[in-house]
Amino acid sequence: MTHRISRRARMLSGGIAAGMLLPLVAMATPAEAATAQVSCTSGKAGLAAKLEKDITAALRSRAGTVSVGLYDRTTKTSCKLRSTTGYDSASVVKATVLSTLLWDAKKTNRYLTQREVDLTKAMITRSDNDATTALWRQLGVTKVKGFLAAAGMTQTVPGADGYWGLTRITVQDEQKLLSLLTRKNTVLSDNSRAYALKLMNSVISSQRWGTPAGAPSSVKVYVKNGWLPRATHGWRVHSIGAFQGGGHDYYMTVLSQDNSTMDYGVATIQAVARAIHKDLNPASAMSQGYVPTTRPSETIPDVPAR
Repeated sequence: MTHRISRRARMLSGGIAAGMLLPLVAMATPAEAATAQVSCTSGKAGLAAKLEKDITAALRSRAGTVSVGLYDRTTKTSCKLRSTTGYDSASVVKATVLSTLLWDAKKTNRYLTQREVDLTKAMITRSDNDATTALWRQLGVTKVKGFLAAAGMTQTVPGADGYWGLTRITVQDEQKLLSLLTRKNTVLSDNSRAYALKLMNSVISSQRWGTPAGAPSSVKVYVKNGWLPRATHGWRVHSIGAFQGGGHDYYMTVLSQDNSTMDYGVATIQAVARAIHKDLNPASAMSQGYVPTTRPSETIPDVPAR
């Protein structure tokens, strides 16, 4: 993310004052994390069982709490793991903020202003917190809730007192959002969806980790990630992604908490993503899939702003 050192200092001190960056508590063990089971269905023979097996294997040695959602339109394949478990959103909510703005503009039949274009670009491609705060204040919680109702995202609860990064999200609702962004619907216009996907396809290299890991080179990748440490449940590390082209059309959400570090959460998400991409794209399994170009940095935590 793009912040000056002075901005980082203000963010960290503000986070401590709000009780957001305190010593971490003990993390969940692999045994605790394994209590829920992956459930998949598919129109392609044998694919559901393979995905269940491989996603489970990817998580077997990982500590923490992880939720997974997958839908592939090509094979009518769906996978779920803890799809209704709630998490603090961190910057994943920025995709919802963008969608709310586009939905609201559609209602009044207007184009985005140049200011809004600049803010949305910074918010999505660089995960800029100040840009997000400006848009969150402009929209207000009432409009955010209006978009959530229109999108059927009934399990998402906007963060209180301006803390957008503490919005509560679930895999089920993030999958609904990805579905809206990647298919014609009455909530978002085609132009709005194309704009949102363009931004999610233009995320800077250091933030293109997570669900894109292992994706075949034949697809376009659309991603938004989030990361946030708190006193309870350690690091929240999340990634939502959509993959289209070359005969493919699917999207996935991986949410996690109780991670000891940001890097640990990233590694867990990418293990799941690689298993999913490999199973959905067996013809590409022998070739090199997408590899994030830069190791994620923990220098500036994704602290929710107000």
